[in-house]
Amino acid sequence: MRYCTKCVYPAIAATPLTFDENGVCSGCRVADQRMKINWEERGEYLRELFDEYRSTGSNYDCLIPVSGGKDSYFQAHIVTKVYGLKPLLVTYYHDNFIPAAERNLFKMREVFDCDHIIFRPSKRVLSAMNRATFKMMGDMNWHYHTGIFTYPVQIAAQHKIPLIVWGEHGFMDLGGMYSYKDFIEMTAKFRLEHAQRGYDWHHMLGKEGLTEKDLLWAKYPTDEELEDVGIRGIYLSNYVNWEANNHTKLVIEKYGWETSDVVFERTYRNFSNLDDIYENGIKDYLKYVKFGYGRATDHACKDIRAGVMTRDEGIEMVRKYDHVKSSDLYKWLDYVGMTEEEFDQIADTFRDGRVWNKDENNNWYKQNIWDAN
Repeated sequence: MRYCTKCVYPAIAATPLTFDENGVCSGCRVADQRMKINWEERGEYLRELFDEYRSTGSNYDCLIPVSGGKDSYFQAHIVTKVYGLKPLLVTYYHDNFIPAAERNLFKMREVFDCDHIIFRPSKRVLSAMNRATFKMMGDMNWHYHTGIFTYPVQIAAQHKIPLIVWGEHGFMDLGGMYSYKDFIEMTAKFRLEHAQRGYDWHHMLGKEGLTEKDLLWAKYPTDEELEDVGIRGIYLSNYVNWEANNHTKLVIEKYGWETSDVVFERTYRNFSNLDDIYENGIKDYLKYVKFGYGRATDHACKDIRAGVMTRDEGIEMVRKYDHVKSSDLYKWLDYVGMTEEEFDQIADTFRDGRVWNKDENNNWYKQNIWDAN
């Protein structure tokens, strides 16, 4: 297994990576571009863009998809306090918020003086989706990715709000899929091929009793509907220097945003992915089962690139957290009516053969970063 010589990412990752002649991954190289960008100039680009959409006949200047996390607060801060726009906040809500995350979410309409639409699918549908997509692709949170990248776009089309303001492009931020020179924007292609792993709502029909009426929220608007409104989705990270540690400090000081009141078992950060207990927990454990790394690797890479952690410190975080099978598994098993033995049997079918092997005792093993270095 090959690992980046600057951060701690392995070559075989959920986010595609390439390596240069020095063994540095594409994610690190793109992150380095941030140091050379004139962010004041980028801010003027953003002002000009916002001015194009300000009060274009809609009741709202733009729409912001939010979960109530640090990034949601930062997006709302930039849009409302720095540039003075009136956004509509939209949330796809599931059953997995921790208490601090719910408080942060419900407080947004007050601290930013915004209207806020929150959509909650039925508990039966969510439970069925959890079971179905875990079996299909080893990801019980497929519905969440789908909801995040579909429901806000539906609302934008219905309310005729042409501009949607997203945070960062995840595949660019982690893996360097694009350059900061590209000004990449959100597309239906990204939603389907990356966020949804190539599956769409119709692939769920008949699974665990799901019907088309159960999945209306998962239907992306047609090309005609998008073109009629002129819907465009920008990523704020192309215009504002995007660094989570700085965002967190700002939103805590200005808005009383709360960090996690739950200790995460699979990562050291207490301010990331608060909106879903499984995102830092058993859903992320499945990434470890598939590719041999987890959320601690993701967070360490971000912090190494930001200069707040050394690579050696990052390796220790990987060693401590990435392999942990977190206790939120048992809550999820109860939620969907499954045994741990069934979970393990299904999870093992998704292991990547380029990463995992079996020893003479039939136990899984892989090469770790501390062995490769």
